[in-house]
Amino acid sequence: MLPYWRLSGFYFAYFALLGGVAPFLALYFNYLGYNAARIGELVAIPMLMRCLAPNLWGWLGDVTGRRLTIVRLGALFTALAFTGIFYRQDYLWLAMIMALHSFFWHAVLPQFEAITLSHLGAQSSRYSMVRLWGSVGFIATVVGLGWLLQILSLDVYPVVMLGIMLAIFFCSLTVPAAPVTKLHHTGIHTEGFLHVLRRPGVLAFFLCAGLMQFSHGPYYTFLTLHLEALGYSRSVIGLLWALGVIAEILLFLVMAKVLSRFTLKQLLVTSLLLAAIRWLVLGSLAEYLSALLFAQLLHAATFGCFHVAAIHFIQRSFNDRLQGQGQALYATLSGMGGALGALYAGYSWNTIGAFWTFTLGGLAALLAAIVLLRCLPSAGIEQARGHTFS
Repeated sequence: MLPYWRLSGFYFAYFALLGGVAPFLALYFNYLGYNAARIGELVAIPMLMRCLAPNLWGWLGDVTGRRLTIVRLGALFTALAFTGIFYRQDYLWLAMIMALHSFFWHAVLPQFEAITLSHLGAQSSRYSMVRLWGSVGFIATVVGLGWLLQILSLDVYPVVMLGIMLAIFFCSLTVPAAPVTKLHHTGIHTEGFLHVLRRPGVLAFFLCAGLMQFSHGPYYTFLTLHLEALGYSRSVIGLLWALGVIAEILLFLVMAKVLSRFTLKQLLVTSLLLAAIRWLVLGSLAEYLSALLFAQLLHAATFGCFHVAAIHFIQRSFNDRLQGQGQALYATLSGMGGALGALYAGYSWNTIGAFWTFTLGGLAALLAAIVLLRCLPSAGIEQARGHTFS
């Protein structure tokens, strides 16, 4: 039996934490008195950890097969490391806390994705129905925390974050271990990790996953401050973040049908093109509520559609023995792109302004769309239609 609610509960808690980080972490650092460049650096540190941690933990998970143990320990040590934020808030100390807690945090999701796909087995098209609860958790945090910060001091922010981290750990204790699957000894199942990377389009995919996250740099780092400067209240900003994730959830509900009608290449390229449009709108028209609402609705494509298509691409490209490393490389390249995006946004925000900062992100997404259009083969990137990608 599929442990649907236990898997979904973990995603709810994990992305509830992201719902506190993405909109409000930069706001908290701004409250502590740091300038845009320092904020960009502090936000980039957890993303840089995604360049190191997932590959290490992914290799360990593939070698030992103890993915659930890694998830539980990663969640526990994430919370323990984060408690250091209550001791001091000077720059070097905060940088160390960001690095240490995120080293363990980024051990968690790639391994849990592999666990979820193992539980799903032949029902892999149901992945989006499990994952959508992560989006619900994100919404719960951005709306609830946005309202809370409207009436209370930002001093409560790290307390709420620690509470969510502990919830992730307790949810991990309820998840059963993934079923053991037998590997076939033909075709891709005999290929090594590096051999799979040399297959047509695989490296191009990982490069473009990094570019997609690079393009999100201004969004995740400065959208809240950008909207505050335009006169939006924190509670409204929280609702605007939630709107994007609601659109993502609605897409998840029909994602199985979408996968049956379009190839993964079509979905990935279209998501990147819509990302380019979204960043241009946010950089130039965010003072108009109608344009802002349109841009937030595009989150369904720029995160939801791209992520689900990417997970299916990785599952299709890597066998069960290599799933952890495949998911980890995806997290690593995404982290590297996100870190570089946060850094460039931090350094450019006060020099060239919001418009050009978002426009550079849009150009990165457009470049990625062109690369995938040229390099990703259509043959072999099947429509999902109930297939289990293996």
